[in-house]
Amino acid sequence: MDTLANLADGFAVALTFQNLGLALMGCFLGTIMGALPGLGPSNGVAILIPLAFTLGLGPTPSLILLTSVYYGAMYGGRISSILLNIPGDEPAMMTCLDGYPMAQKGQAGEALALSGVASFVGAFFATWGLVLLAPQLVKVALLFGPAEYFALFTLAFATLGGVSSTNQSKAAFAAALGLGLAMVGVDTQTGVPRFTFGEVHLYDGIDFLVAIVGLFALSEVFVFLEHRGTDRDISTKPKVEIGRIIPPWSMIRSCLPTMGRTTILGFIAGVLPGAGASLGSFISYTMEKRLVDRKGTFGSGDPRGVAAPEAGNNAAAGGALVPMLALGVPGSGTTAVLLAVLLALNVTPGPLLFANNPDVVWGLIAALFIGNVMLLAMNIPMVGLFTRVLLIPPRVLMPIVAMISFVGIYGISGSSFDLLVMVGFGVLGWVLRKLDVPLVPVILGTLLGNEMEVNFRRAVEIANGDYSVLVGSPLSIGLWSVAVIGFVLPILFGARLKRRMRLPEDAEGGLTRD
Repeated sequence: MDTLANLADGFAVALTFQNLGLALMGCFLGTIMGALPGLGPSNGVAILIPLAFTLGLGPTPSLILLTSVYYGAMYGGRISSILLNIPGDEPAMMTCLDGYPMAQKGQAGEALALSGVASFVGAFFATWGLVLLAPQLVKVALLFGPAEYFALFTLAFATLGGVSSTNQSKAAFAAALGLGLAMVGVDTQTGVPRFTFGEVHLYDGIDFLVAIVGLFALSEVFVFLEHRGTDRDISTKPKVEIGRIIPPWSMIRSCLPTMGRTTILGFIAGVLPGAGASLGSFISYTMEKRLVDRKGTFGSGDPRGVAAPEAGNNAAAGGALVPMLALGVPGSGTTAVLLAVLLALNVTPGPLLFANNPDVVWGLIAALFIGNVMLLAMNIPMVGLFTRVLLIPPRVLMPIVAMISFVGIYGISGSSFDLLVMVGFGVLGWVLRKLDVPLVPVILGTLLGNEMEVNFRRAVEIANGDYSVLVGSPLSIGLWSVAVIGFVLPILFGARLKRRMRLPEDAEGGLTRD
């Protein structure tokens, strides 16, 4: 009953004209971001962070705007997958397998509407999972001491490459780079400047919002500049007729059991550290194919092949919010960006979030329910509008991204030095992308590095220099064990799994990034 009462209070917070307007704007912009190949939810949220701060929004409105962008981008990713066979982001790759064949049969509108319904089902029930699971996880998190938190942060880094990773060494390098960047600034314990090179602007450390916008948004601009005039301009693709928009009830009814099963699978994948929406989509599709594809219709335009990955990846998006809110550890790349926003707003995620900032967390959860309804109502009648977004050439889009980045960051800090740092991170992100080094571990290292160091020092000092305290409790031993398993599994099985997940992209030659 307490949970329902808290949720009712959250709706009282979310149901204001400002918050409803922000949710609607976030859903609309997120769908557009998701529809454009290459951007995806992580980049979409990162690009719009400066907008949230420039508008002077408080913690709850900012999170409502950005999480609506997150959910909207997960919805929007299927548009280019179905119409062009080019995934808007990596979780939408599996939608290509049956979505594009449906479009070729003249069922593009039905496939888009069906994917919207499946996305709603997955995200709606995943949000209920967040409501029920996160408070219980908070109770477990209250058992954590400094040693357990250090092990938890290590677990986050160890599993960040994900089960689909093919090169854990690159993920480890990126995490080490992020931890190194977190060391810049004045040591909180001794007061000695570290790695500042005499630059007073670095005494407070590197602003992680500057790092995020540079790594994700500006690096996207640099990638475009490198590839301008090539196959990145998707407006040259042949146009697909939308056809009938509303799918017949018989089609939706046949897909309902699929949506139910894959919602559960996707939510579990989202809660698990390092799994995320990409794996949730892949597992949902492959499990459903083995379970119901008795006539071999999957891959040739079976509606269930559209519903399965869409319900799975949207459920995983909701599941990834559970460890972020309850433990302060992101479950995906986009939730790592949202974690940075929370910290920038002086809101500390973790066990005390539900006690200290109930209006923020429950207002956010209520807004997720509202945003899902908005997205369902928006995505079916406005399919024609969103498909026209695919005709926007990158030469128009990328200058807008750069403008938002520069104006937003300068509006937040008022420092031209931060603009130079942002450009530096943009170049760094471009180089890391060319080397196929993941960006999210860099961000996570920058975010959690200080907390990781503080908990390590505190645990060792409490134990009078005895390092065995780091594995001195059953909880910390369990976390270390999961960390080791999570790091080793991708080395053993990652290459094969990643290859199977990449089949739709390889078949079309599309360019996607997580």
